[in-house]
Amino acid sequence: MKKLINNPSDVVADALRGMAAAHPGLLRIDHENRIVFRGDAPVQGKVGLVSGGGSGHEPMHGGFVGPGMLDAACAGEVFTSPVPDQVLAATQGVDGGAGVLHIVKNYTGDVMNFEMAAEMVTAESGTEVVAVVTDDDVAVQDSLYTAGRRGVGVTVLLEKIAGAAAEQGRPLAEVADLARTVNANGRSMGMALTSCTVPAAGKPTFDLPEGEMEIGVGIHGEPGRRRVPVAPAREIAEMLLEPILADLDFGAGDGVLAFVNGLGGTPLIELYVMYAEVAAILERSGVTVARSLVGSYMTSLEMAGCSVTLLKVDDDLVRLWDAPVRTPGLRWGV
Repeated sequence: MKKLINNPSDVVADALRGMAAAHPGLLRIDHENRIVFRGDAPVQGKVGLVSGGGSGHEPMHGGFVGPGMLDAACAGEVFTSPVPDQVLAATQGVDGGAGVLHIVKNYTGDVMNFEMAAEMVTAESGTEVVAVVTDDDVAVQDSLYTAGRRGVGVTVLLEKIAGAAAEQGRPLAEVADLARTVNANGRSMGMALTSCTVPAAGKPTFDLPEGEMEIGVGIHGEPGRRRVPVAPAREIAEMLLEPILADLDFGAGDGVLAFVNGLGGTPLIELYVMYAEVAAILERSGVTVARSLVGSYMTSLEMAGCSVTLLKVDDDLVRLWDAPVRTPGLRWGV
């Protein structure tokens, strides 16, 4: 195992120290509870947005904390859900009197621990907490970590759009409804060329022979639909888009936000090769691209591969996507 780390057991704590040093003022780190807060949290009168999950998916979620996006993110151990006490502390720390929205990926541990934390917050302070669970992965219905579909790339888009709505001062019910709309109108599919190595394990999570790739892989290395020979980008784009386009009619509406996401070990030049093929398929399918995003925003350590997410958007969603955002991982308009 070759990694830029000190001790495998200290990776998350050391990374949070690095975030604190790199982004003073923008972020405030609660090192005891391993929570990334926006520097001015809580913002009075604004709905607080809390997300989180296992580490190893950076910049998801801590890299999306800041004005226009999340108010706090809980960092679990690598590929391990944050515990309820973390979520409780994060929720209390962003409560500005307008309620708190929990954005939760559909993984069993995440859902359970966020639910427990919400119950504790309500019992202790009466703060209104609403949870929205993302489940956009069309690859498999159930997996090693989930009941139902996994929450993947749509989570990034939802955090940005809901964050913009909260920044505008919209009430909790409206922000939550908007988040549900985003989840309902987004679909994702991923693939992997390699496995990744969790520092504590010291060896690859799964074996993927040379010359083969996994279609429908999860962000923790969960197996997907099938294992097939490595193919050109054009064919891979078709393998990813076909089930997405078959699952939801993206031809009806104002357009889509097309998101090609790297899983950590794929260079940007290859992601743009993939986006070119995705754009060509969408054009042939009569799907209008209103906005695009290309880059590594929801990773799986050093896994090589990518995912494609399509989100149906209307004028309001486009305006919220375009609204200013200032976080370590996503920044424009400021």
